Amino acid sequence: MKEFMLLIRNGGDSKAAFSPEKNQDFLNACRVYIEKLTKNGNLKRAQPLIREGKMLSGSNNQWMETPFNEGKEVIVGYYHILANNLDDAIAIAKGNPEFEYTTTARIEVRPIKVVEESTSYAYPKGE
Repeated sequence: MKEFMLLIRNGGDSKAAFSPEKNQDFLNACRVYIEKLTKNGNLKRAQPLIREGKMLSGSNNQWMETPFNEGKEVIVGYYHILANNLDDAIAIAKGNPEFEYTTTARIEVRPIKVVEESTSYAYPKGE
């Protein structure tokens, strides 16, 4: 199986109008999705991102820190998954609850490079 990153993008305020009940329903749907991916052997890791932080740019002594969410869309979380190929990873992404609960969700599906082809360097896997 190959590794993929699903970067979950959504409007910064996409869930602000959720009632407490709808928010709980969304969180439960996420739990069910995560449990399904785990049971099927597709999930390596998944975590939401807190909506605060900084965007860093520059180099040497000319660093600039700006709010990360200057745009309307932010990365709200990620799923590190295993799939046979890009089409399978896309099929997994289509089941994400973000699409069911919001109209502004987008998921970036990206293969993860685990080995640098030109040098055969294997990137660290972590835990």
